[in-house]
Amino acid sequence: RDMQRFFAVTAPSVHQMVITLERAGWIRRQPGVARSIELLLDPDSLPKLQPIETVKSSVHRY
Repeated sequence: RDMQRFFAVTAPSVHQMVITLERAGWIRRQPGVARSIELLLDPDSLPKLQPIETVKSSVHRY
């Protein structure tokens, strides 16, 4: 849920992202253990991420 909120995506999208990162060898996780993702890259080699700001729609309904 943390990743879902941070990236403003659906739960299935987060799951696919995790699977992709694991297959690429960038992370490791322990099946059945919550919050067990281990980063296998040097954290300093990654860009610093900032949350996406939600843009509110200005649609008016009359």
